[in-house]
Parts: sequence; C-alpha cells; structure tokens
Amino acid sequence: MQKKNKSGKKSSQTDILKGRLDISKNGMGFVIVEGNEKDIIVRPNDFNRAFHGDIVRVQINMGLSKDKRPEGKIVDVAERKQTEFIGNIQISKNFAFFIPASEKPIPDFYIAADKLNGAQDNQRVVVKLLSWGKLEKKPIGEVLSILKSEDENDMAMKEILIETGFPLSFDKEVLAEVKKLQQHISREEISKRKDLRDVLTFTIDPVDAKDFDDAISIRNLDNGNYEIGVHIADVSFFVKSGTLLDKIAYERATSVYLPDRVNPMLPEKISNELCSLRPHEDKYTFSAIFQITNRGEVKHTWLGRTIIHSNHRFNYDEVQDIIEKKDGLHYKSIVLLNDIAQKFRRERFRNGAINFSSQEVKFDLDEKGKPIGIVIKESKDAHKLVEEFMLLANRTVASYISKIKVNKEPIPFPYRIHDTPDDEKLKPFIAFAKKFGYTFDMHDEVAVAASFNKMLKDVQGKPEQHVLEQLGIRTMSKAIYTSSNIGHYGLGFEHYCHFTSPIRRYPDVMVHRILLQCLEKNLKLDKKMDECCKHCSDRERKAMEAERAGNKYKQVEFMKNYLGQEFDGIISGVASFGFFVETVTHKCEGMVSARDLSEYDDFRLDEADYALVGMRTGQKFRMGDAVRIKVVAANLTKRQLDYEWVTNKKGMSSRELGKQSIGAKPKLASKSKSSIKSSRIKK
Repeated sequence: MQKKNKSGKKSSQTDILKGRLDISKNGMGFVIVEGNEKDIIVRPNDFNRAFHGDIVRVQINMGLSKDKRPEGKIVDVAERKQTEFIGNIQISKNFAFFIPASEKPIPDFYIAADKLNGAQDNQRVVVKLLSWGKLEKKPIGEVLSILKSEDENDMAMKEILIETGFPLSFDKEVLAEVKKLQQHISREEISKRKDLRDVLTFTIDPVDAKDFDDAISIRNLDNGNYEIGVHIADVSFFVKSGTLLDKIAYERATSVYLPDRVNPMLPEKISNELCSLRPHEDKYTFSAIFQITNRGEVKHTWLGRTIIHSNHRFNYDEVQDIIEKKDGLHYKSIVLLNDIAQKFRRERFRNGAINFSSQEVKFDLDEKGKPIGIVIKESKDAHKLVEEFMLLANRTVASYISKIKVNKEPIPFPYRIHDTPDDEKLKPFIAFAKKFGYTFDMHDEVAVAASFNKMLKDVQGKPEQHVLEQLGIRTMSKAIYTSSNIGHYGLGFEHYCHFTSPIRRYPDVMVHRILLQCLEKNLKLDKKMDECCKHCSDRERKAMEAERAGNKYKQVEFMKNYLGQEFDGIISGVASFGFFVETVTHKCEGMVSARDLSEYDDFRLDEADYALVGMRTGQKFRMGDAVRIKVVAANLTKRQLDYEWVTNKKGMSSRELGKQSIGAKPKLASKSKSSIKSSRIKK
C-alpha cells in the first residue's frame, strides 16, 4: 500500500521521513513531518534513543489500513533538541542514576562515579548527555553543576533555558579554542582594511550592556555632505567557518535575554572582549559607510572591512538628554545624526512601513535577583536614532547581495523577510476596527499599510488604543530567515537582512561571510542555506519562548507580594475558558477564569467581537475593556497568575466601570540595584 502526503507525493515502503518527535504525557510518540497531513505514531519501544523534541528520521510501517494514522519506527536521531537536563541524583556505591525532572517521559541516565563532580545523593543537578550508543542500555551523563535549593530564582531561570534547548555553559574544548584567539592588531590585517581610527566614533547601548556590537561614526566632507559609518563587530574574523566554536554558535544561533542574565551565543571572551567595540580600543569591524546630505539623501555607499577606535561609550539615556537639551559631549554630531534619522523614519512610513509603537518592560532586581519594581520604557529618539542607521545598513547589504547572480540565479543568502498579513486574521480585525469608526482600504498591500498607519495615529489617547494596537500586531506574520526573498512588509523594504548584531545572532555572521566573499569575488555557494535559515528561525522562536517564560516568572514572583490586593487592569485576551487581564500599573498579566465567573453568569465567547458575553445579564468582557481585579493566586511552578473580577455592585458594564483607567500611565518603580539588557528589536 502507498500513502500520499499533503503535496500528493507517494511514499514507498522504504521511505524514511524526517520530522520532530513529540512525546505525550502518557508516553506515546508522534513524529510531525512538515507537509504531511497526519503525524506518524511511534510507540515507546520504537523511539530508538530519541527524546521529546528531537529531530528524527522515521520509517513508516506499511500495510496498515488507509483509515488509520500511519505508524513508524525511529531509525536515528538527526538533531538533539537539548543535551542538558535538570533533575535529581540517586547515588549507589560505585555509580549513580540521574532522574530528569520533566513532564515528558525521559529515561534515567547512568552517571559514573568520576562524573559526579561533587554531587551528593538526592541533590538537584544539571546533567549533560555524553552518549547513548546502541550498546548502552541507558543514556550516559555527567554532572555539570549543582543547583542550590536556597536559590530558587537561579534554578527557575536555568530550567527555562534547558526547557527551550539552550545549554547553560560552553564545553571545555570550546573554551580552549577561544583561549587561543588573540586581540593583537597586526599590520598585515590593517593593510587589508579601511583605517577609520581617526574618525569620531561612538557606541550607544543600554546602560548595563557589555557586548557593544555596533558603532556610528560621522565626519564632514569638503563637498558639504556628511560621511556616516555604521560599524559592526567583525565576529567572522575570529569565528572561522567549520571550527568547533562556529558549530556551537550555529547550534545556539542566538543569545537569550532573561530578566537577570544573558545566555550568550558566544563565550564571554568573544562577546565582551575580543569583538565588543569598547571605547578607546582598536577593533576590527565590518562597515557600511554612507555619504549623506543634510536632507537625508544617500549619495554614495561603501561596504567593507575596517578598523575603528571608539571615542566614547554612550548609553541611551545620555544621548536622549543630549538630543533634548542640545548640549553635551559631541552634541552637534548627535543632534545632526538624530535629524537625519528622523528624516529616514518619515521617509520609511511614507513608503509603506507600519508604525507600531512598542513598550519595554524591565524588572528592577535586588542583589538576589528578586523583582522589587517594574519600569515601563517607551522608545525615544535616542533608540530611534540607532534603529534607523541599523535599518539602513541592513537594507543596504541585502540590496547589494540581491544584485549578485550566478548563472542568472540569485545566490543563497539569509534574507530577513516579513510576509503580508494573513487575510483570515486581517478581515475580522478590520471588521472589529470599523466598530470604532476606523476604516481600511483593502485595494492593495500598500493601501493596507497606509490604513494601519492612519488608524495607529488616530487612535492615540483614545480608550480603544490598547486593544486595536494589540490586535493589529496579532494580524501580522512572523518575520523569518529564508533565501527566498519576498521583502519585509512591516518595514516597507524590498530587500532586508540582519547584518548589525553578529555577537548575538548567527544569521548576521552568515551575512558577513557571504558579503566578504562577494566583495572579494570568491563566492562559495551554500547549498544548505534554506536548512540554516530554518534552524535560525526555529532557535529565535525558542529564545522568544524562553524570554517570555522568564518575564512571566518575574511577574508572578513580583505579584506574590500583592496577594489579596486590587488593581485596575485592561483585558488583554479572551478565550472560552476566561479572559486575561494586564494590570495598568505593573503590566503583569493574569487570568480570570470562566469557572469563577459562573457564579455571576454563564459566559460564552463571541469571537467576532473578541468578547465574553453573559447569557442572562448581557455583561460583556471585551478585549481592551478596563476592569478591576484582585490578585488571588501566584503559582511560580506554573508561572501563572490568577485574578478575580471585582464586580461592580451598581451593575455597570465593565467598560463603564473603568474607562478612566484605560489611558492611565503605569507608575515607574524606583531605580534598581540591577537590571537587564534589552534584547532590542526583533525586526
């Protein structure tokens, strides 16, 4: 018997398919193969040493009824989702077993006595999978670190990283390879680069940043124009293709920013020392240099390797202060750069970019990592200045590469693309926005973008601002990496890539290498580009999952201090099982369950109106409505906040109950003893 997948292609008896193994809580496995309508069932005895989340090759068992879901056996593991696990040690006389702490079934690991690294019986530990060969009955592991029970926060953050497949540390072999790398600036290497060490150059980053991967330079030209350079840490000079260091960087593909730590893509010696564009140090860079008029017109562009010397390290607050006061160190240059950036920004929106505003939620942490306050930060001119020049560099590199052809075909390259909105999401949103008086022109993609921008401008300060902004963002596709360039809809760019953050993103390293090959006319076409792009997109998605989980943990930890207290909130989501509320003051999201509301009325979901509606009372809880809630539970293990709706005894609707609080601004917490670096924009 032969089966057809979604594409209609027939599968023969010897077909081996590749997919991701999903193991249910009861132990049954399902291999999800892209393009196949049905998942492939795999029974526990046929896992063949695969864990939940692994990319596996599976052979389908033929001969089953066509009405049944296909079954198969795993042939081998193509890629491990994770190699580090958290759990407990059970020690015997000459060896130990490690019992992983996981909702998914994972076999115990065998730990030899010389691999315990000081772990005691029943301690919570991090263990690395060393091997699980065909002749080994159990996975073989080694204790990497011991988790101290008194440091609950540290354990929680490590568990989040491990759950999402990010190793907590670098292997000794990797660190040994890094140790051999030297900062020495050689005359031979300088001779191959444009020397810009005498040009005014500075970095602008968050106050607590340590890895400075971009700098901006500016100088006047005799023709009245300005030469503005965007200089990016030359990571590819140190991280050579094919090395162990490169392999590890590719596997991680991105740094992960949690509230109290950064889990870096590259070891600290590279990210914070060798490549970081620290002030008053000569550094190798890859640069995009522009000749620009005071009207913001780009007259000439140069791309290539450079050497720079940063004159100063600014943080965003310092630059914002200089912009506002028009005074301070290098103020004339900063004010000029800001003026040009503003012109770029206005031009982008005229050309179809969508102006979604964003807020950054940061936790103020004490010395033990406990949240003592929450600060809501808006994107200001200083952030937009850096953003516009980084966008210019990214767009310029992608445009240059797009023109290069081999045998009339575009070269494999990791473009950053953003597809147009999905009609299935867009149409109900447009119908919902119309209820508030906002209309959309659906004539074409440019018209939709213009309609979005008009709505985002007109809605400012109005009660419906929050809900329309949030729902508008949800209609958008996710930006991904791919070699099939379709442009970036949200930014309004025909060509776009990531070039400006190679310390924390692997696609930027790939872009640097390909750009250098093009400049040197020494192209090496990467036939696995699509596979690399998919991997980097997947890792980015996992990093975002980790960041959301870390933020949620801190929210729950913070709100534990307010059990029983009431707050104004905004409904941030609705579902058949209840509605989510984000507190106005702290931006902490929790859930009011439909079960708890059942004492008041029987509520049903109205999908078209993004609302829960009471069958008897007509009471409506609509996304964007203001409500009053009480904090009733804060579960750190589940990273879950439970709220209770505070009913209005006068019988007012939830919208009437809290219109005053919709426009309320959150209070800013006092300055912290420590805070985290923003993961910046994910465009």
